[in-house]
Amino acid sequence: MSGRFAPRPTRTTVRGGHVAVPGGTRGGAPGGAAGVVPRQTAGPGHVRTWTPDGPLDLGLVLGPLRRGPGDPTFRTTPDGSVWRTSRTPAGPGTLRVSARGGEVRGEAWGPGADWLLDRLPELLGAADDPGAFEPRHRLVALARHRRPGLRLVRTGLVMESLIPSVLEQKVTTDEAYRAWRLLVRKFGEPAPGPAPERMYVMPAPRTWALIPSWEWHRAGVDDKRAGTILRAVRVAARLEEAVGFDPVGAQRRLELVPGVGPWTSAEVVQRSHGAADSVTVGDLHLPGIVGYALAGDRDADDSVMLELLEPYAGQRHRAARLILLSGRTPPRRTPKMPRTDIGLL
Repeated sequence: MSGRFAPRPTRTTVRGGHVAVPGGTRGGAPGGAAGVVPRQTAGPGHVRTWTPDGPLDLGLVLGPLRRGPGDPTFRTTPDGSVWRTSRTPAGPGTLRVSARGGEVRGEAWGPGADWLLDRLPELLGAADDPGAFEPRHRLVALARHRRPGLRLVRTGLVMESLIPSVLEQKVTTDEAYRAWRLLVRKFGEPAPGPAPERMYVMPAPRTWALIPSWEWHRAGVDDKRAGTILRAVRVAARLEEAVGFDPVGAQRRLELVPGVGPWTSAEVVQRSHGAADSVTVGDLHLPGIVGYALAGDRDADDSVMLELLEPYAGQRHRAARLILLSGRTPPRRTPKMPRTDIGLL
């Protein structure tokens, strides 16, 4: 039944890292009918194919990397492909990933093409072990049953997750997504290869460092968040070294930057390391969602959330994602967090 009647996306499931891939997978099984391939504007890219050892849902695996529907570094297309851009150690690159008949095909362009294809299996969760997870609650077990293709992404890159995570500090997601979109489009560079229109590669660290103060203001980014990003890009090389650390050590390295706390560092290593146990603490909504889903406690705080997730030690982030993807969320009883656009002040 779960394969035929997949749950409808909600705001909570989207926050759990679900992206609808047109013509793509249902129920987590690779496959889907081919659609219209985007018009080619460059030569063929480098190609790699890979066969995962189990169900793989591209929308679930890569979904956490998308920063809003207008993210200029991430796109899904009608042919069922997921496109993303990255600034790799070898330079900018564009990656197109598609799944057909149990096989994944990656095609990449730009100086970073080989780097992206070398790490394609790891990006799609080859190093992840979903079988190590044992549900302790009926809701979690049902969510896993409905999402068999969930694996934890691992990008091997720190800054591309750190900067948008800083932009998301203490503001609404709409404000953060708008800031990311405006800054990347204005100061990034066009995506290499035949990428869909208006796709860009995020700016290099030096470019971030040279963004004038008024441009941060126009993008709605306050001085505190802008200052944190500027401090981070000055030590970008040292932060990227954290990819070689375990997730706990990586979080410690990231938190040496003033303005980067446990919330931000967890959001980064969940993507850069595929960290199955890194829980996002300090979040405005997550404790209440977890508390409500597992214990009917909509007023749960971080300590209660961590206590409820204790049976999933070693897999707490995966458990939290499954709870988000279940769509079970407490009814809203207060107004949404107000949006404040400092660019209009």
